Amino acid sequence: MQDAKEEVRSRLNLEDVIGEYVPLKRAGRNWKGLSPFTNERTPSFIVSPDKQIWHDFSSNKGGDVFSFVMELEGLDFRGALELLARKAGVDLSLYQAQNDGGVAKKKQRLLSLLDLAAMYYQHSLLKNPRALEYVFGRRKLSKQIVQDFRIGYAPQAPSALHDFLRRKNFTDAEIKDAGLASSRGRGLDMFRARMMVPLADGQGQVIGFTARLIDDLPNAPKYVNTPQTLLYDKGRHVFGLHLAKEAIRTRDYAVIVEGNLDVISSHQVGITPVVATAGTALTEFHLKALSRLTPNIRLAFDADSAGIAATERAIPIAQTVGVRLSIISLPEGLKDPDDTIQKDPQLWTTAIESPRDVVDWLIAHYAERYDPRSAEGKRQITTRALAVIRRLNDPVEQEHYITQLSQVTGASVAAIWRKFDTGPLVPTRQLRKHPPLATVAPDRFAYQDSLLALMALYPETRQELKTAAPDSFASAHRQQIASYLATADDQPLNDIPPKPLQDLDTYVKILLLRAEDRYGDWNTQDRYMEAAKLARQVTNEQTKQQKDDLIKRLRTAEADDDDQQAADLRAALNHLIKEHQSGKKRRSPN
Repeated sequence: MQDAKEEVRSRLNLEDVIGEYVPLKRAGRNWKGLSPFTNERTPSFIVSPDKQIWHDFSSNKGGDVFSFVMELEGLDFRGALELLARKAGVDLSLYQAQNDGGVAKKKQRLLSLLDLAAMYYQHSLLKNPRALEYVFGRRKLSKQIVQDFRIGYAPQAPSALHDFLRRKNFTDAEIKDAGLASSRGRGLDMFRARMMVPLADGQGQVIGFTARLIDDLPNAPKYVNTPQTLLYDKGRHVFGLHLAKEAIRTRDYAVIVEGNLDVISSHQVGITPVVATAGTALTEFHLKALSRLTPNIRLAFDADSAGIAATERAIPIAQTVGVRLSIISLPEGLKDPDDTIQKDPQLWTTAIESPRDVVDWLIAHYAERYDPRSAEGKRQITTRALAVIRRLNDPVEQEHYITQLSQVTGASVAAIWRKFDTGPLVPTRQLRKHPPLATVAPDRFAYQDSLLALMALYPETRQELKTAAPDSFASAHRQQIASYLATADDQPLNDIPPKPLQDLDTYVKILLLRAEDRYGDWNTQDRYMEAAKLARQVTNEQTKQQKDDLIKRLRTAEADDDDQQAADLRAALNHLIKEHQSGKKRRSPN
C-alpha cells in the first residue's frame, strides 16, 4: 500500500486536513494552533507544510497526516488511509497487491503511452495539409511554439491512434485509462480531426490532451478535453506551467488566463509568465501550485457573468492560500488575450503590466453595472461588494474598502458598517468532531528531543555528546540518532535524512522543526549553553535510573540475607556516586 499512501499524501495539503480538526493560524512558513491533546492555553501545536509533518510541543507527539488522523479518529493505519483516500478522491482498489506492482508501474506505462501519442499527433500534423494550414495559417503559430508545446493533429480515421498504440504493445485497457479511447465503441479514438495540444505536468510530462476542431461543424463541441484519469485532474492541472515557471519566478507574478490557446499565443510573443486553468474553474490546488513560485496572481478572465463569478469565488481561495489577486483588463472591444495579441502584442503587455486590485476592480464593476445614484443601485452595489469584503481576513483591508464603497455610492460609512454587521455571516469551516481524547501525560524525556534537535541542526553543539553518551538516551530511536551524530561530520541534517537514518525520516523532520521553532532565534553561545545543560540532564537521568536500580537490587539482597551480593551492590553504588560527583566537578566552571 506504499503507492496508495504516497498518492493520497500528494493529493492532500497537511494544513487543510489538520485545519478540519484544529483552528490554525499562519506563523511564518508554518501554522500554529492549540494542542488537541492537552488543555494548553498558549499554542504549541505546529504544522509544517514544507516538511509535511506536525509536532505538538505540549504532548511531544508528532508525525505525518496519517498519524494525525490515527490519533484524532482513533483509527489504525488502514482506517486512516481509507478516510484520507476518500477525501483525496483516490480509489484504493487500484492499489491492491494483485495489480502486479501497483499504480507507480501503471503510471509509468501511461506516461510512456501518452508521450508516444503526442509524438504520433506531431507526425500526423506534418502529413495533413489542412491541419498545417489551420495551425500555421489561421492560428499563425510559429514552428518554434509548435515544437515547444508539442502541438499535433488527430487524424479523421476512427481508430488511427488506437491501431498505432496497439502495434506498440499497449493494451485496450491502457489506451482507455490514458483517456484516449472513445466511449462509443471498442477500438475507436477519443479525438478525431482536431488540433491536439498536450497537457503537461510541472515537469513537462504529457498527462492528457485538449483538442480543438479545425473545421467548425454544427453540433460539435469546439474543444474536447481528456477526461479525468489516473494522471490528469483538471482541478489540479495548470496548463503551461512547465514552460512558464522560470519566468514566473523571475518576474514574481503569474498571469492566469481562461484558454490554453491564450497561453500559447502569449508565449509566442515572448510573454511567458502566463498559464491557464480549465476555463474559470480556479481551485485552491491551482493557487497553491503557483504560490510556490510567486505570491502575486493576476487574473485575465472574461468580463462576462462567468468570469465575474469566478473572480468572486477566487477571493476567499486566495485568502486561504495567502496570495494577492489582481485583475487584468483588456482594451475595449477585445474578447480575450489571443484576440488582443493578434491585434497588437503590446496591448497585451500593457494590460498585464497595469493590473488592478481585485476588490477595487469588483467595486468598480458593480458601480458600472448598477446605478450608484439610485436607491436600488446603492443597495445592489453595497450588497454585492460587502459579500466580497466579508471574506477578507484583515480588518484594516475591510475598513479601507468600506470607506471606498461609501465614496462610490454616497452612502455614509456608518450605514455601510451597519449593513456589514447585519449581513449574512461568511461561512466558516466546520471543525470535524473526533472522539474525546484521554489526557496525555507529559513526556518526561522530551528534553532529550530538544538536545538531539540542537545537535541535528547546529553541529557546533555535538561535542556535548562526550558528556551524554548515546546509550544514555531513553529510547531506541533517540539512541540511533545520538549514535549517528556522535560520529557525523560537521554538517547539519536536512529534510532528506542520510542513509543510516532513513528509517527515522519523520522523527528527523520533527527534530529539525523543533530546532527551528525553539532555537532558530538564539545565538551560538546560547545554543551551546542550552545543549550543555540538556546533556547534563541526560547524564543525571541515567545516573538516577542506575542508582534506583542498584538500591532496589540491594534491598532484595538484604531481604534474602545474601551478604556477598549486598556487599557487591554497595560497592557498585558507592562507585557510581563517586563517578557522578567527579563528573560534576569536571563540568563545573572555574
